[in-house]
Amino acid sequence: MSQQTARRGGAAWALVITSVAGFMAALDNLVVTTALPSIREDLGGGLHDLEWTVSAYTLTFAVLLMFGAALGDRFGRRRLFIAGLAVFTGASAAAAMAPGIDSLIAARAVQGAGAAVMMPLTLTLLTAAVPVAKRGMAYGIWGAVNGLAVASGPLVGGTLTEHISWQWIFWLNVPLGLALLPLARLRLAESHGTGAPLDVPGTLLASGGLFGIVYGLVRGPADGWTSALVLTGLFAGGALLVGFILYSTRAKNPMLPMRLFRSRAFSGINAASLLMFLGMFGSIFLLSQYMQGVLGYSPTEAGLRMLPWTGMPMLVAPIAGILADRIGGRPVVAAGLFLQALGLGYMAVVATADASYVSQLPALIVSGVGMALFFAPASHLVMSSVRPSEQGIASGANNALREVGGALGIAVMGSIFAAQGGYETGQTFVDGMRPALVTGSAVVALAGVAALLIPTRRRTERQDEPEPAPVLETAAH
Repeated sequence: MSQQTARRGGAAWALVITSVAGFMAALDNLVVTTALPSIREDLGGGLHDLEWTVSAYTLTFAVLLMFGAALGDRFGRRRLFIAGLAVFTGASAAAAMAPGIDSLIAARAVQGAGAAVMMPLTLTLLTAAVPVAKRGMAYGIWGAVNGLAVASGPLVGGTLTEHISWQWIFWLNVPLGLALLPLARLRLAESHGTGAPLDVPGTLLASGGLFGIVYGLVRGPADGWTSALVLTGLFAGGALLVGFILYSTRAKNPMLPMRLFRSRAFSGINAASLLMFLGMFGSIFLLSQYMQGVLGYSPTEAGLRMLPWTGMPMLVAPIAGILADRIGGRPVVAAGLFLQALGLGYMAVVATADASYVSQLPALIVSGVGMALFFAPASHLVMSSVRPSEQGIASGANNALREVGGALGIAVMGSIFAAQGGYETGQTFVDGMRPALVTGSAVVALAGVAALLIPTRRRTERQDEPEPAPVLETAAH
């Protein structure tokens, strides 16, 4: 190891830089939710425009994550991390200055592209810098900071929207990004992956397929499910995704090697992640509007009232990481998912046009504990389910599937909401939200079943024990 690399490296700096970067990317998933009514009033647009304000970010984030991870493995993880951070910061400023809903959606899409390069590299840079014995705790802290982003997203969005303006939910990223850029350049050690060629055909197939499906789901309620554009999006998107799977099974250097899914650990945790985010994001999208539009809370009040749900990861995620080190990640993740499903189901039962906050509180707390038990152990399970040389692509794949789940959740549950209710009155909103929440609960319960398919700790440890040394070697070069 050169003296320059040694000076730049360090677990503490890596933890700080990657956690703050992850915070920024995770915050922008949810920071918009409590600002949606204000954005709608200021810039106009219907339900599908509000969905795209959220989904433009999650979709580009999702479809480019694996490509971003591959870029980092090939051209340098620190170098691409800095590039992604710069794009994300610039796009945040563009979103803050957007003059209309279309330009806001476009800026959100670019934001997602920057986050797609930056986010998967946070875990690989952190894994390379932290000794194997301390990774559970490091992942726990990283998960807690991401949990803080989830917790503070609705509250920060609501507070800034109410007391300043909704534009400040995006301006917030700019000073954080400008502070991180020189720190990442000076304090992170450079590392590379396998150096395999970039998979441009795979990226185009996956991106086109996911865009087509989400486009069809978002536009279906407004344009009609039999309209030419909706049907084209759904069928063409499905065909492209099938093509992506077939291509990836035969390609020499695929973006997402299908052989990884032969591992029960990798398949189980990724299926659980996709389904969990599908149910969670779709629910938060509707509940944040329900608290303001139906129950009459201000944006700040709505954000505060969601804290028992969204704030719990900040408190419990570090404990969940330590617990997973002792008893294994599978039982912790599965318990968290079943609790999340229980909370969403309870919320569907108690939600009315004039429901008291006290009646909703148990559902929010149970959902929050469930979310908290999921985050840190899930990251640990992903990184331990593959060889060290494949951790970059594994991180990218898991984050991609989470974001795909989020985009699909907003699209699917928004479609259910539009089919059963609407914005006309408080009662019509509740009529649409209840079946959507029941769907979210069922999907997250299915995620719990997928988590139970993950092998026990003892078996995965036998597979992973020889791997730590190569990780540290990779970081040293």
